[in-house]
Amino acid sequence: MLTVRSLQVLLAACLLLSAAANAQSPEAKDGPGELAALLQLQPDAAKGMKVFTACWDCHRKDASGRASGVYPRLAGQHSSVLIKQLSDIRSGRRNNPNMRPLASTLSRNDVVDVAAYLQSLPVSGTNGKGPGSALAQGKQLYDRDCVSCHGGNGEGNGAKFYPMVAAQHYQYLLREVVAIRNGDRGNSNPEMVQAVKNYSQGDIEAVADYMSQLPPPKR
Repeated sequence: MLTVRSLQVLLAACLLLSAAANAQSPEAKDGPGELAALLQLQPDAAKGMKVFTACWDCHRKDASGRASGVYPRLAGQHSSVLIKQLSDIRSGRRNNPNMRPLASTLSRNDVVDVAAYLQSLPVSGTNGKGPGSALAQGKQLYDRDCVSCHGGNGEGNGAKFYPMVAAQHYQYLLREVVAIRNGDRGNSNPEMVQAVKNYSQGDIEAVADYMSQLPPPKR
């Protein structure tokens, strides 16, 4: 019969073996290390289309997301941005408990394939827009604090992992900027944290409103 001490030793041995296996696994989800590996893979958008079928219920078949802001528009987003965000969610760097279980089931090839497919999709349909009541203030804030990263038309910069914000849902933008300001997102760009740290709720609503009104950039 195993004693309590024997069980403790056995459990400790199992935990050590599990940790060693995870450390040696090529699929280990280790944040920056995984991101570098992902970016070296050759994507297959056709395979990504099949991977994305598991996401239709939330993000919709055309990847337009939900105007409620619960699920963002993914269509047309830079593949590098999508790869980084998925990698950060998988590793726990980005706080997204609803998405993490699904993201963790994807292989590395799945991640790059689905990102390539989503980037290829047209930005179709209309997005959830803000009230349009403070666009002048929103533009002023955007031009001062956001344009250097997200671009004059909200097109983003894939090479630097800055997302396209044009034609994104207002409620999603609102929620994420609040999370970044409050330190709740987890993987926020330090420059953006600095830019919005003193924003009032009215400032955030204004700049999110402005971004939501920007038309999708021409390809």
